[in-house]
Amino acid sequence: MQQFLDQYGYLALLVGTFFEGETAILIASSLIHKGFFEFPFTVFFAFSGSFISDWIYYLIGRLNGKYFIERKPKLKALVAPVTNLFQRYQLQLLLSYRFLYGFRVIIPVVFGMSGLTPSRYLLFTIISGLFWATVVSTVGYFVGSVFQLDTSSFENNFTYVVIGFTTFGLLIGYIVKRIISNSLHVE
Repeated sequence: MQQFLDQYGYLALLVGTFFEGETAILIASSLIHKGFFEFPFTVFFAFSGSFISDWIYYLIGRLNGKYFIERKPKLKALVAPVTNLFQRYQLQLLLSYRFLYGFRVIIPVVFGMSGLTPSRYLLFTIISGLFWATVVSTVGYFVGSVFQLDTSSFENNFTYVVIGFTTFGLLIGYIVKRIISNSLHVE
């Protein structure tokens, strides 16, 4: 694993945060204290992966959102509530959407469909993305330090460590999603 991290660590982080943000960034940032990653680069590459993903969904919403939503029944059910949330709390949602696990596809699509200009979205996706990457990296760093995680921790206990980080991320995401869903009256 150490050789893999030496060769592909930051690239793996970028790809991981493109697909599944919290797990990838928590694993990488938990190894900062052992010198496998550096905090500023961890934040940058985690931010970059999520930034690219967010922009793809924003552009889908902006260019062809209605067609995209029609083909995704689960997302279609969320369009009206998320649109209402965006209309009521535009600034708050623009600043916090990266933390709303379970809404990461639909929110950028709705942003694109709403007519939000690319320049305004760029500003907020940079601010919220950097804030998200910094907060999650900090949590991962402290977890890694407290539990003294290193590559052997992952090699010998890979399943448990990934399940632990995933459970932690899903638990936080579930709590946030329930709060948002309850306020939107969405199941």
